[in-house]
Amino acid sequence: MNRRQFLVLTPALLVAGCGFELRRYDGLPFASLYLDAPAGSAVAQRLRTLLTAGGKTRLTATAAEAEAVLKLSDEARSKTILSLSGAGRVTEYRLGLRVGYRVIDRDGRALAETETIELTRDLTYDDTQRLAKGAEESLLYRDMDESAAMRILRRLQALRPANGRS
Repeated sequence: MNRRQFLVLTPALLVAGCGFELRRYDGLPFASLYLDAPAGSAVAQRLRTLLTAGGKTRLTATAAEAEAVLKLSDEARSKTILSLSGAGRVTEYRLGLRVGYRVIDRDGRALAETETIELTRDLTYDDTQRLAKGAEESLLYRDMDESAAMRILRRLQALRPANGRS
């Protein structure tokens, strides 16, 4: 093996040997789950998409059929002025998303107490680019929805069902 091959392969072997893995969705410890969310919830829609794509956990039509119930509440978006120019025009906004959730089993026992996820993103603003900034705002809200859904899924993955199944 020449020196060049050695220098190229050494970092790859070190990373492969250290146990490094990209974060991924491995499914939930529940065979079935009911998602109880307010109508029009963007986080709930993203969770449904992720859960049906995973295929390991079945979403049920009613809470009685499910092994666990995920209750989303308090989903709220906010937009506040972060900074103004010398002329009094808005130059930055702070966008926010707040989502509360809890997980209970079919008997009503709490598997995860109520938790709240709060996310914020800063958006620079320019009156001359209203259309582009509107699209950027939508993209940032979508990113926050995705982040909140992934955080909830990771929390669900760490739970242990009451019957001991994992």
